[in-house]
Order: sequence, then C-alpha cells, then structure tokens
Amino acid sequence: MALETDKQDPSGKKGVGGFLQRHDSFYGDAEKVSSAQHHGSQDIWIRTLRLAFQCIGVIYGDIGTSPLYVYASTFPSGISNVDDLYGVLSLILYSIILLPMIKYVFIVLYANDNGDGGTFALYSLISRYAKVSLIPNQQAEDAMVSSYCLDTVSAPMRRAQLMKKSLENSKVAKVAIFLLTILGTSMVISDGALTPAISVLSAVSGLQEKAPQLKQGQIVLISVFILVVLFSVQRFGTDRVGYSFAPIILLWFLCIGGIGFYNLIKYDVGVLRAFYPKYIVDYFKRNGKEAWISLGGILLCFTGTEAMFADLGHFNVRAVQISFSFTLFPAVSLAYIGQAAFLRKHPEHVLDTFYRSIPGPLFWPTFIIAVAAAIIASQAMISGAFSIIQQSQTLGCFPRVKVLHTSKSYEGQVYIPEVNFVLGLLCVIITLAFRTTTNIGNAYGICVTSVMIITTILLVIVMLLVWRVSIWLIIPFCLVFGIIEFVYLSSVLYKFKEGGYLPIVIATFLVIMMGVWHYVHVKKYWYELEHLVTNEAMRQLIQTHDVKRISGVGFLYTELVQGISPIFPHLIEKIPFVHSVLMFVSIKHLPIPHVEVSERFLFRNVESKTSRMFRCVARYGYSDTLEDAKEFAASLIEGLQSYIEEGHFITDMQIQETESQTASTGDGNARPRKAGSSTVYIEEVLTTSETTGLTQPRISSYSAHSSGRISEEQTRTIAEEKEFIQRELQKGVVYILGETEIKAGPNSSFVKKVVVNYMYSFLRKNFRQGEKAFAIPRQQVLKVGMVYEI
Repeated sequence: MALETDKQDPSGKKGVGGFLQRHDSFYGDAEKVSSAQHHGSQDIWIRTLRLAFQCIGVIYGDIGTSPLYVYASTFPSGISNVDDLYGVLSLILYSIILLPMIKYVFIVLYANDNGDGGTFALYSLISRYAKVSLIPNQQAEDAMVSSYCLDTVSAPMRRAQLMKKSLENSKVAKVAIFLLTILGTSMVISDGALTPAISVLSAVSGLQEKAPQLKQGQIVLISVFILVVLFSVQRFGTDRVGYSFAPIILLWFLCIGGIGFYNLIKYDVGVLRAFYPKYIVDYFKRNGKEAWISLGGILLCFTGTEAMFADLGHFNVRAVQISFSFTLFPAVSLAYIGQAAFLRKHPEHVLDTFYRSIPGPLFWPTFIIAVAAAIIASQAMISGAFSIIQQSQTLGCFPRVKVLHTSKSYEGQVYIPEVNFVLGLLCVIITLAFRTTTNIGNAYGICVTSVMIITTILLVIVMLLVWRVSIWLIIPFCLVFGIIEFVYLSSVLYKFKEGGYLPIVIATFLVIMMGVWHYVHVKKYWYELEHLVTNEAMRQLIQTHDVKRISGVGFLYTELVQGISPIFPHLIEKIPFVHSVLMFVSIKHLPIPHVEVSERFLFRNVESKTSRMFRCVARYGYSDTLEDAKEFAASLIEGLQSYIEEGHFITDMQIQETESQTASTGDGNARPRKAGSSTVYIEEVLTTSETTGLTQPRISSYSAHSSGRISEEQTRTIAEEKEFIQRELQKGVVYILGETEIKAGPNSSFVKKVVVNYMYSFLRKNFRQGEKAFAIPRQQVLKVGMVYEI
C-alpha cells in the first residue's frame, strides 16, 4: 500500500504514532538506484556478462548453425558461375549486418516492454500509450504504477497525440493491430516446430560423408530420436539448459570461425572482395529471376533473429548486444567467408559444403559439436514460443495453459508442458514427412520474413507513439528494412507449393484459435459490463432477499474492475447467504511485464462501510507469477487490513484533495468515486468514450502535515475490524467462481453461432479451468452456474 503508519522515513526516524507516512515504490526504487551508484555497478556488470554467456546457449543456436545449410539451399541445382559466390556472400554478409545486427540488436531491442521482448511486448507497449485493447478495463490508477513509465506532455507530442487519437477512434485499427500481433505470435510458434527439424536433420546428414551406406530414411530416424530427447529435457528450464548449452555453442563458434579462417587462407583470400556491394548488383544482372529465387536460401542466414527479441525477458539488452557483436557475428561471418573460399575451388561440393570444407583430422570432433549445436539451435525458438504464449495468455489472447517458472533468479524463464508436447509432436511429424532440409527450408523462410515485417510495422507505431522519433528518421527506416523484408518474403512465397504452405497452415490454425478465444473473452466482458450491479442495486438486492451472513471469508472472482458481476445476484437468488467478509476479486493484467507487490491491490467498500463487503482489483504484469490460493489469500487479507486501518482516519478534506488531484490529472470524462473508494487510489468508472492521456497522474499521498492524529475510538474500531477479519479467516476461505456458459444470442448470425457455441465451447472444455489456473483447492471451490447470451 502507498500509505502506511509507524514506518520509518527515509532519514531513518520512526514515524510519530498515528501520523501517515509516505512509503511507496518510488521510495524503494530511489533507494535501489542510490545503492547501485555506490556499490552495485560492479554487480550489474557481472550479472550482464553472465547473462551474455548464458544467452549464447539459448538464443544463438539457430542463427549460429545456419552455415550448415545456407549455401546448399541457395544453390540447390549447383553453381553455374563461380563469380556468383561473390554476390551471394555479399548478400549474406550485408543481410546479417542490416537485419539481425542493426535492426534488431541496436534498434528493436530498445522497444522492449520494461525488459520483456516479442510481438506481444510491442502490443502491450502500444496499449499503454493508446487504448487499443479491445477489453475496456483501463483505470486511471493503472498509470500510477511505478513501472508504467508514461512520459509527461511536451510540445513534440502533438504528432503522438494525433496518432493516439486516430488509433483509439478506429475500431479497424484496433482489430488490425491485434490481428498482426497474434499472426506474429503464431509465426513464432510455427518457427518453434520448424527450427529443430531443419537444424538437427542438416547436422545428422553429415554422417553420410563418412558412412555413405546410410540411407536418408535412417538419417531421418536418428534425427527424430534426437528431437524426442531434446523436447524431453525442456522441463528442466532455460536456466539450466542455458548454462549447459552455452559452452557447447561457444566451442561451436570457435570451431566454425577457425575453420572459416583456415579455408580463407588456404583456398582464396580474394573472396573478401564480397564486402564491396557492387557484386550484389552483378549477381542479379547475371542471373535475373534465378537470383531472386535464390534469396529464399540466403535468408536462412538470419533465421532465429526474432528469438533475440522474444527471449529478451530471459536476459537483457546489453547482454544480447555484447554476445552478438563479439561472439556470434565474427564467427558466422568467418564461416560463410571460408565456405565461399572453399567453393571457389570446389563448386561441385555445394550441396554438402560445410562437411566437405572441414580439414580431415577435425571432421569427427566438428561433427559431434555440430550435432550438439544443432540440438541447441532449436532452443532459441522453443524458449521464444514459451515466452510469447505466456504473454498472450495473460492478456486474454490464448486459452489457459499451465505455465511453470523454472528459475528463481530470472522470472522470465518459463516452461509450458502442453506447448512443449505439441511443438515436439509437430517437429517429429515435419521431420518424417519432409525428410530433407530443402523442403523444410522453403517453409522456414516464410516464418522468418513474416515475423520481421510484423515487427517492423509495430515498431513504426512505437516510434510515432512512444519514442516520438522524427518522421525523417522513420521514413528511411521503413524504406530500407521494409523493402528488404518484402523482397525476401516474395522470394519464399514463390516456393509455396514446395513446403511454404506449412507455416501458413499452422499459423492460420493458431490465429483462428486465439482470435476466437479473445473475441468471446471481449464479448463476455462487455456482457458483464452491461449487466453490472450498482451499489444501490446491491442494497435493494440484500434487502429484498433478506440475505443472511455466515461465518468465514468468501472470495468471489470476477473479471470486472467496475461494478459487481451479474454472477452475484444470481447467487443470492439461489442461496440468500453470504460470508461474514465478502471480497469481489478481479485479477487484472496490466500491459506491463511486472507490478510491484506494494502496488498490487486496489480496495474499496461495496454497499457501505459496515457491510464488510469489499472490492479488490489485484493487478499483475503479463510476466508476473500468480501465487497459489493460500499465499494469495494471505496477501489480500494483509492488504485489506491496511486498507481498513487507513480508511478510518483519512479526513474528508484529504479525500476531496485526492479526488481533485485525480480528476485534474486524468481525463475529463473520468468520474472519481466518493469517500471510501480507496485510501491509496480513487477507483474510477471508465466510460467507453474516454481516452487516457500520455501523462502520468501523480500518486496522492498524505504527509504528517496534512493528516490528523488517530483518536482512541478510531484506534479501537480499527483493531476490532482487523481482529474480526482475522477471526473469520481462520474459520475458512471459500472461492466462488462463475461457471458461465457462453451462448450466441438467438438473433446472432450463423458464423457467430458457430464461433461461440461450438469453437469457443470446444476450447473452453479442453483447456484448464479457472480453479486450476488459480491453483485453488477443489474442496474450497463454489461454482455458480449461469448462461450468458452474447
């Protein structure tokens, strides 16, 4: 809570009895910054270097193993002119420099959402600055959370304000941004199934160099066995996987870099002229359409780039920049340069360039490291898939699945058993069905380029709305990267029938599933909002049904953050009894990765102060972990007792001051609640037309100069209330959940009936239910059945 009594002030002096002291997350953050300046900088750098080492093993396996198959995919029919190698090598080098390095490592990574990356992180960042979310659960208090990080209004913000207004007033724009987001998410998940297949299969194929009697079917079976083992160890988490894989990938980079340098010196130092971009023009002049088609193979040199952004929650920007610039880029560049030098002398070996270019004595050590590196390559997209699904689930865009946090040190490291199983199964099926890296590569490229284009579009919105970059910088960014990515996409779409259809099929299925889930989720929220119960209706309801109070504490879960859910009157009509202490609990995920525990709860009284009915909005970031039921109940009751203590001695003058401050910093349409709504924040009811400005409201606080002392009578009343709540808590807690059946209204269209009555119903029945998602013991659950016609 932001206001506490008898706490130490920053100077170390204990507050005088009864006076309110300022104590919120801003104080804690300032304390951390102060400490870091004196003795924490060295620890930060040590942690960054440790993360830089760890991320080598998690996010660079994919892009680092591309030398296994890039030249083979670029020249599937052989090399007709050895001078083409200059153009292809030049394309590879400049593609890596422009897309993974300049665009992602030094631009896109800075568009992280308080440390989290990925498509949904961009979406949530945009949602903070403009109300593009389709669920109307925004509250003015959300912007008071310390990590919300909204900038103050300034003159250069006019364009940002115009952009914000355009997005908020256009439903088409909101839906388009949402569809782009879930399409990008779907492509990343598809990539998580394709990466292991192509990486492992290409590495294991090297066995045929020393054992030519092995048939392709046997290579495929060996690859499948390795993939099954890989997905089986995912449950140990990326923390352990990263530390065990990082030395192997580092050894791999040293190996391919050293072999590349050896081949460069031995075969043809002249390939270094490929740094002159004129050879790209010559390559296209000489080959025309064939050169354009070959881009589908060249783009495999930067596969896995999106993993750097999606996995940012596991690491940090500086760690990725250090490891990319000083480890990955030099190693893979030397590998491609060395292979080009080898092919200048031996163009007939283009289909197995990597293994043919290895010096004889180093073949088996390199093969073992290559297989290990190929196994690790899949880790990048698997980890990215886990992270992005967790984000989408908390924002109501993915059905409930079990999310396990695998590291006590780094909260962003997660494991999702159901997703791991599906990805592993898809990967095995793809390997058995496609059998060769060429066909898988055709599918692979569509995922890579599609996600890059979506990231570019969302990043432009971030530049306009959040960063407020000059339009003269945004235009060249769009032209350079947009043209490059669309040219690459056009090339891979040419091979649609040769495997390119696969990621589109998978992504279409995922987009439909996520779209259906979110559509009904939004409709359900609007239904409850339209049928909410006001305080006056609550009083009439309790009087009409002569509601009795029973011992214990009741937590009634609802998604509404305004008013009372229609589930409650339905419950009273059937059972006219409520618990002695009743709490309407709303679990709300803000468009930020984390919410400080001290800022988690918003409280207010429902009906009257003596009713012992309260509303609590529990706010989490999309990367925060939900506590189990017992721990959550203890934290909530502790917060409630603090609320009761504060609520009894804030004077009317202070309440009016808080309301005036909130009204002046919020929107003109905001309507503050009256006394008793919250002693920390004044909870507001938002209308559908109001918009949140780009300013950050001030957090109201009361110092010793503006607050009065607590009278003995108030102290006694507070103690009695807290004792009563604690006594009822010991008698037991019951969790009341709405078992709502969603149906399309009788006048709904045929498509809507199919979506709601069949597709959504199927998803809801086959994914985790509410009590499992909240880890509530079954013996403490009370479900209230109700039908919603939307």
